[in-house]
Amino acid sequence: MKIRSIKMREAHKSSNGVGSFCSVLWDQQGEHIVTASSSDSSICIQDAFLPANPPKIVRHHRDGVTALALSPNFTCLASGSVDHSVKLYKFPGGEFETNITRFTLPIRTLAFNRSGTMLAAAGDDEGIKLINTIDGSIARVLKGHRGSITGIAFDPKSEYLASVDSIGTAMIWELQSGKTIHVLKGIARVIGSDFSSMNIVSWSPDGELLAVPSLKNDVVMYDRDTAEKLFSLRGDHVQPICFLSWSPNGKYMATSGLDRQVLIWDVDKKQDIDRQKFDNRVTCMAWKPIGNALAVIDIMGKYGVWESAVPSSMRSPTANVPVLGSKNGHGLLFFDEEEENPSASGSLSDLGEDSHGESEPFSRKRLRKQHSYDDDWEEDVKEEFELLPKAELRKKAPHSHRDSSDNKRNELKSVPISAGQKMQEAFQPGTTRQLLGKRRFLCYSMLGSITVMEHDGYSHIEIDFHDTSSGPRVPAMTDYFGFTMASLNKNGSVFANPCKGEKNMSTLMYRPFSSWANNSEWSMRFEEEEVRAVALGTGWVAAVTSCNFLRIFTEGGLQRHILSLDGPVVTAVGYKDELAVVTHASPPLPSNEQILEFRVFNIRNGIQPRRGRLPLTPGSCLSWFGFSEEGHLSSFDSTGVLRVFTNQYGGSWLPLFSASKLKKPEENYWVVGLNTSKLFCVICKSPDSFPEATPKPILTLLDLSFPLASSDLGAENLENEFIMNNMHLHRIQSTIEEMEAAGEDTSLLDDEAFNTEAALDRCILRLIASCCNGDKLVRATELVKLLALEKSVKGAIKLVTALKLPNLAERFNAILEERLNKETTGSTIPASTELKCDTSFNAQAALTKTHFTVESSKKLELVSSPSLNLLAPSLTKKRSLEEPTKDVDADTENARARKLEMAREFKNAFDLKNAKKLKDEKDKVDEVKDARKLENANKLEDGEDKNGEANKVTTQRPSNPFAKSSNNKQNTSLFDSLKKKVKTDR
Repeated sequence: MKIRSIKMREAHKSSNGVGSFCSVLWDQQGEHIVTASSSDSSICIQDAFLPANPPKIVRHHRDGVTALALSPNFTCLASGSVDHSVKLYKFPGGEFETNITRFTLPIRTLAFNRSGTMLAAAGDDEGIKLINTIDGSIARVLKGHRGSITGIAFDPKSEYLASVDSIGTAMIWELQSGKTIHVLKGIARVIGSDFSSMNIVSWSPDGELLAVPSLKNDVVMYDRDTAEKLFSLRGDHVQPICFLSWSPNGKYMATSGLDRQVLIWDVDKKQDIDRQKFDNRVTCMAWKPIGNALAVIDIMGKYGVWESAVPSSMRSPTANVPVLGSKNGHGLLFFDEEEENPSASGSLSDLGEDSHGESEPFSRKRLRKQHSYDDDWEEDVKEEFELLPKAELRKKAPHSHRDSSDNKRNELKSVPISAGQKMQEAFQPGTTRQLLGKRRFLCYSMLGSITVMEHDGYSHIEIDFHDTSSGPRVPAMTDYFGFTMASLNKNGSVFANPCKGEKNMSTLMYRPFSSWANNSEWSMRFEEEEVRAVALGTGWVAAVTSCNFLRIFTEGGLQRHILSLDGPVVTAVGYKDELAVVTHASPPLPSNEQILEFRVFNIRNGIQPRRGRLPLTPGSCLSWFGFSEEGHLSSFDSTGVLRVFTNQYGGSWLPLFSASKLKKPEENYWVVGLNTSKLFCVICKSPDSFPEATPKPILTLLDLSFPLASSDLGAENLENEFIMNNMHLHRIQSTIEEMEAAGEDTSLLDDEAFNTEAALDRCILRLIASCCNGDKLVRATELVKLLALEKSVKGAIKLVTALKLPNLAERFNAILEERLNKETTGSTIPASTELKCDTSFNAQAALTKTHFTVESSKKLELVSSPSLNLLAPSLTKKRSLEEPTKDVDADTENARARKLEMAREFKNAFDLKNAKKLKDEKDKVDEVKDARKLENANKLEDGEDKNGEANKVTTQRPSNPFAKSSNNKQNTSLFDSLKKKVKTDR
């Protein structure tokens, strides 16, 4: 076999010539190679096409970098270091984002899950941390290894995590329960304290095999479900294998050993097909995602690319890459950092070295297949199973559990599409259905969750807040009533159960989290009616019953109000002082459309501010109802359409999200809440329509967007941003008006409104550019009229001028002139009005604050302090004349200066009466000033006479009419009277 040389380039310098563990990665398009060394604190991002170019250096660690990992979408780079920290960067730019977690000892290995939303990190510390990549919270810590953890790998099917330590023990963890399902002791070598080469585990791309370097200089393949040894790859390695890497399609594998060899294997044929000898031991390898190449790096920090690693006569390593169903790339969120107790059905016996013999249970794979073909399930969906590929039958039990399927069928019965004209039954938002022997949610919201685990004769209820700082730690409680619904806020929780016979009446119980008095918990029992929905707010508790009664209680248990509703309740939610209730307005239409009505009550004021029909997609039912974090009423139907209520157009529902453009056939959305820009939901795989309570569900953040029609400009994103900004601006202005009416300070909302207007203008300018490029000039003219700031209009003029559209520039100029004229007309006060009003001087002062000040130097000056509201006229709140305006760029400052000049010119447009009065007063003041000058001169002369230095000058000077003391007093009184008159006129 001909040996080809590989050119190695130095990326990291070794310390004192001693080798260290180095890492190498490819990006998605094969454009960049990322390298790191445990003896170097920097990360190098190399140009794969031009390796001679200097690399991009990322330096944020204080010590050597021991591990690298790229997210599956190749936008996020993670690094672990000897300095105990794990950091995230943007890729390929390398900009530092966050320190996502810290350990107490060095990190040795990192791995992203398939969706990129979870990062597993491990090292010399005890335990593997599963970290949420959005907020850095720790979802779970997997403990069980006794040595340093040197290798971890997520199963491509997102069911398992494999790990191996420095003493040769490999473990397979079930992510659903967090338990180890297999422990394989002593299958890998013991590396001791030499971390220049480490044990590793790796799943095949299809997730069916787990590869682990063995003690016999080979690689052993283990079965995915049973952990049984299937076969091994054994060839010409004369020393133990220290690293391995699967090709993208799983047909080939590259292995490097302590013997400084790299072998390429045909996995199906179990034989090596090519090899390469290196000067130093290769510590890490990575297959190029596109093409046929293998990147390698040795212990001295030198990297190279082995082109055509697979002989050209054989199939490419990137051909026929397995495609697994993947979640979308939206950010996910873990709320709970505490470890959950695994469910009883979550694991089987661990398989160790001695797990052999007659008493060995059936394999995990066989149990799953038998469980999947349960009789009841087979009767209902046998045809669907026949169409599924064999790999689907190997999924874990919860996805095909009989109770899950039964509940799914029960759920479908409540949907009008499959059940004819049946009215939707009442439900509690955030509640999941009962699964036999499993924990479920009584309530799940943006604030926290209430979970229940049923036992024989009683239930165990736990209350957890997502953010522990937002609520107290609530002890668990034992439930003997059989509660099936609950609601939660920061002050307490309310529970209710349906009627279960004559002896077990429907019960409502309120449990405050803190109270100054003992025995503050209370309960109510209902005869001949049962509670269908509950809600909580500020100082009140509400329950809607089967008799269509809305019962409102105080937090202390006082029965305050009882109202009759117009129809059967569907659901109820609370937010501060507001209670929203949804009821049936009439039976469903023949077209299977539910006719629902919503009512919003203000409990504090005892009023009903809103009421109307609740819109739904034809043929759907209501699946979630609640308030956003800002208090906006929202609904979500079974077809995946989110609607939010607005006061625009007399009260309307805006469709802010449609799952039809995102939803995949195997996904269902379980809504938790929303804010101004994001929808928080849990993505469930079919046939599940709700998540399990253990472990805590993963939240997906989806962007809100209007379901717009396909634009002829192809600018749907810009148009959506335009409508969203308009909606936000309207909400802010409405809030400002309400706060002004209540006499509250609105300065913060003024700034937010200004920023929203600026963002809206930027979006409009981009739309104008799109219209100009698409030759939609009429639409561009419509858009320029919607610009709020004068600077933005001038920017639009510059834009169309640069695009060589002179006619459009002239129209834009005309629009700007018309706007300036309107502003000028609106700022000028008619003279006729001033003549008829005795307060004309005050009206003028509102435009230019003018006042007279007499300084100590006896000078009277006219001081003008003009102030003008320079914000866009669309702002509802006018800024104070003395309030400094928001800093803007130089162009905006110039515009304000020009408007200030205009304001000074408006000052000269006073009516004749005021102008004459002002002139007469100033003339009188000038006379007083002259008199004062003469008086001062006279005093000076008197002083000279006393000193005997100016006698001749005194005899020759004419008499001074103001020199006498009586005249001086007269002039002083005249001056004082004039000054008082000026102040009175002002």
